[in-house]
Amino acid sequence: MEETISLKELLATLKKRFVMIILITMTAGLVSGIVSYFFLTPIYQASTQILVNQKQSEQQFYSQSEVQTNLSLISTYNEIIKSSRILDKVIVQTGLDMTPGQLAGKITVSSQKDSQVVSVSVQDPDPNMAAKIANVTVDVFQKDIGSIMGARVDNVSILAPAKVNDNQAPIKPQPLLNVAIAIVVGLMAAVGLAFLLEYFDNTIKNEQDIEKLLELPILGVIATIDDQKMEELKKRKVGSRTAGRGETYGV
Repeated sequence: MEETISLKELLATLKKRFVMIILITMTAGLVSGIVSYFFLTPIYQASTQILVNQKQSEQQFYSQSEVQTNLSLISTYNEIIKSSRILDKVIVQTGLDMTPGQLAGKITVSSQKDSQVVSVSVQDPDPNMAAKIANVTVDVFQKDIGSIMGARVDNVSILAPAKVNDNQAPIKPQPLLNVAIAIVVGLMAAVGLAFLLEYFDNTIKNEQDIEKLLELPILGVIATIDDQKMEELKKRKVGSRTAGRGETYGV
């Protein structure tokens, strides 16, 4: 006989494991909050922008072909910015104690489609160092791009240098978001565990379990009486007998 689980049984399982579900959920949120606030190092981000555009003289006019050339060079420039040739000089000028590969992991270079603006973002535990690395990186790139490309290149200009704002907040970790995610994940895990425990629980608790196990209808049920009720019944029985004898003697 195929077994079906009703909504009532699902709710009964959740009610039965309610305390466990709440404890697991709250524990997940609490652990996430403690780790986010006390163990994870805050990371700050500083960004600068460069414009890839050929400088025009007063006699020159806007050329669509030059714009397309600049756009085609942006992907190349993005790779050059994070190359060892650039980052080696950045490490020397900033006094960093790391390899070019480690520094490259801190830098993100991005640009929008069909845009001549390239954003260089740097993440670091120190907001001032993040801004310094970003500014030095684009400065070194602007000075060295001509020699790297083997031609006179003057189509790179700095739009906005990186700055440190007052009371700048870290971009990560985000404790509230981490706690919210941990609570949701903890709740899902707790509910799943509750149903898993119920699935592997083979003990017989009521007549419905017997009916499912034997696949036979139940004809009768022997009610259980606890000790307290049994004592009350005995007292009532004795009291009724005593009252009956009294009436007999009175007659």
